[in-house]
Amino acid sequence: MSLGKPVKQLIAARRPKVAAPPEEVPLTPSAKAFRGAAEVARAGGRRAAGPTLLSDAEVAEFFRRLHAIQPEPRGELEHVNAFTLLVAVVLSAQATDAGVNKATRALFAIADTPQKMLALGEERVRDFIKTIGLYKGKARNVIALSERLIAEKGGVVPDDRDYLTTLPGVGRKTANVVLNMAFGQPTMAVDTHVFRVANRLPIVIGRTPEQVEEGLLARVPAQYGLHAHHWLILHGRYTCTARNPQCQRCPVADLCRSPEKRV
Repeated sequence: MSLGKPVKQLIAARRPKVAAPPEEVPLTPSAKAFRGAAEVARAGGRRAAGPTLLSDAEVAEFFRRLHAIQPEPRGELEHVNAFTLLVAVVLSAQATDAGVNKATRALFAIADTPQKMLALGEERVRDFIKTIGLYKGKARNVIALSERLIAEKGGVVPDDRDYLTTLPGVGRKTANVVLNMAFGQPTMAVDTHVFRVANRLPIVIGRTPEQVEEGLLARVPAQYGLHAHHWLILHGRYTCTARNPQCQRCPVADLCRSPEKRV
């Protein structure tokens, strides 16, 4: 039986349309260089394209200049001890340091130990940090890690990365910040700024924070190890920014081999 023309048109209109394949998004020069490096890194070989790594002498000069500008860099999260530092870094995920500091000044004034934080309770912790993104989950983590520290460590934050990373809300980056700032260990806390700057120069090439951390630990001269991640963070936050790097005023621009360099 033959269907009439109007019926055929109705059936055709109801058939699901197959979307056309998306067009490939053009890559920026730095993205092309990074992708090429990543492909080679996956294969375990040497980089075939893109800027070559800074030499050991250039890496040493990079940190020498940043040291000369700011010999004793400090993290921007306010804290009074290892516990409040741990809490501040947990709260800083997907939030600015300034926003965290604004919320924690009043909180740490009355709860600067796991015991005091636990006594405060999750609901009141929420009230203090409600201006911070994801505050409900973060309040829950702060109370849970306080409970763990009291039950397992007598309320003392240990200088043990493996243990710290088992605490609620604590990843490797957070643990490295605590080990560095509270215990003076030359760790590399790889956040988005460190990751970008290390790959952009490039000091190291890494597809993951762990790869960048490993590479930096191998390449940063020992005399700069303690403060290296702070210099990289501050350089990435205020000079070597993601979208508009301030190359014209960068003190290490002559060392940089990034295709994005604007000098």
